[in-house]
Amino acid sequence: MDAVRDGRWVRQANHFTDRLGPPEPGRYRLYASYACPWAQRVLIVRELLGLQDLLDVAIVDPIRDERGWRVPGGGFLSELYLATDPGFEGRHTVPCVWDVKERRIVTNDFPQITLDLETRWGGTPDLYPKELRDGIDAVNDRLYHGLNNAVYEAGFARSQEAYEDAVGRVFATLDFLEERLTGSEFLFDRLTESDVRAYTTLARFDTVYYAHFKCSVRRLTDYPAVWAYARRLYAIPAFRETTDFDHIKRHYYMTQTTINPNRLVPLGPELDWSL
Repeated sequence: MDAVRDGRWVRQANHFTDRLGPPEPGRYRLYASYACPWAQRVLIVRELLGLQDLLDVAIVDPIRDERGWRVPGGGFLSELYLATDPGFEGRHTVPCVWDVKERRIVTNDFPQITLDLETRWGGTPDLYPKELRDGIDAVNDRLYHGLNNAVYEAGFARSQEAYEDAVGRVFATLDFLEERLTGSEFLFDRLTESDVRAYTTLARFDTVYYAHFKCSVRRLTDYPAVWAYARRLYAIPAFRETTDFDHIKRHYYMTQTTINPNRLVPLGPELDWSL
């Protein structure tokens, strides 16, 4: 389970960490949510690499209650977790990949799933080129600790000190991105895994993280280069078609009742994502 230590929120470890085997039509099913940034990463990469016929997708309901994510056709994601490990305790998270043949969850290790698709299953474009991997890994690490996960650390903090530390990292990382993207189309000289990881947080920033998670020092739209970059990625079908702002807003505001106990879903913000 997620933990709180000295007022600091700590994400639970990924429980299922086997690697994906060779691609086999009909064998693997991805359980994902349009609301979840970690899951959207996999949806984007699946579309970019043209893996739709090799990786089936089941989109869960955006409103998660005490029973967890509701899966298409009835039932809950928790049933798959417990079928794989009857002793599992913790949150039943997306994304996860179910092996239809072996009737088990192979992985819910969200950082590794996209890398496996890119390196074990392949396709074009090459989102994790060998010559850039050291740089991509370094940027990905900075994105995770300073942005992707830091917004959650801010939103779920239980002390002022923990909150301010997390928010400080968020805006230091946005400042870093603004400088890096000024005059650059992508984080590297081409579209890579790092752009996918950055985008899913940026897409949610002004809509939920700014107000709901109190990351309210500046808006995404206050960063000219980062805002242009986010819209540039949104113009790519794999990014745009997996971005569902209705799912995003309803999930965060209606599910996270410790932050929003009345479950009110705010109107706006009115943002033009077109270039």
